[in-house]
Amino acid sequence: MKPDSNLIWIVIMMVLMQLVAFYLVKDLDWKWVIFWAYAFGSCVNHSMTLAIHEVSHNSAFGHCKAMWNRWFGIFANLPIGIPYSISFKRYHMDHHRYLGADGIDVDIPTDFEGWFFCTTFRKFMWVILQPLFYAFRPLFINPKPITYLEIINTVVQLVFDVVIYYVLGIKSLVYMLAASLLGLGLHPISGHFIAEHYMFLKGHETYSYYGPLNLLTFNVGYHNEHHDFPNIPGKNLPLVRKIAAEYYDNLPHYNSWIKVLYDFVMDDTISPYSRMKRHQIGKVELE
Repeated sequence: MKPDSNLIWIVIMMVLMQLVAFYLVKDLDWKWVIFWAYAFGSCVNHSMTLAIHEVSHNSAFGHCKAMWNRWFGIFANLPIGIPYSISFKRYHMDHHRYLGADGIDVDIPTDFEGWFFCTTFRKFMWVILQPLFYAFRPLFINPKPITYLEIINTVVQLVFDVVIYYVLGIKSLVYMLAASLLGLGLHPISGHFIAEHYMFLKGHETYSYYGPLNLLTFNVGYHNEHHDFPNIPGKNLPLVRKIAAEYYDNLPHYNSWIKVLYDFVMDDTISPYSRMKRHQIGKVELE
């Protein structure tokens, strides 16, 4: 459960990588800006959101330096273009403590999403629009007072976006935002949103993924292992599976996030309603 110091250097490298990409796309034709936003930037930015997921668990500097993790999360947020690191931390801790709890866990789709996005075409559109639903769903399910760290996160991000616009131009800014929206929507890595907790098999609420995209996503695919031991950095989750193979190897799991996306869209028995939703009993302590 010790911190993963390698995470710090990987995040710094990814931020620098995107800064170089911002410079390289500034004079390209628009079609190439969008092409590279999807082909390259989307992978980096989605990977960065999962680095922020690691940082939200204090995996970079450890629990004894919790605030260092918050500041580092704001830094990691920069190439994504949209301020969310601090808010994600607050809601994600609720997701772990109260998995599937009605009105608390904002990972659960709203009743409207379940009712409306029920056909093949509508589910396809829902997958494309996932980043928007994840962004606005907390405002309807579990709104929270704004904290000073969220204000700082927003101000720093807006200043960064303005600097990118004035120094490199509109194409670099569009590349950055498009990379985030495309990478979190209809994208192979986005299969993890659905793979993690959608009940493709009745009675199984959480699923792991053991495919190659774990290399780009800080092993977020090891999701049963992660929920069992949320304080273990993603780097070490394969070791958890190895040590406790008798608990994990016989559980249903995935080897392809692309297949998960295809099955979700095409299977009439699966929809945003296919989640375990429970009413919380007892005292609730929100982040």
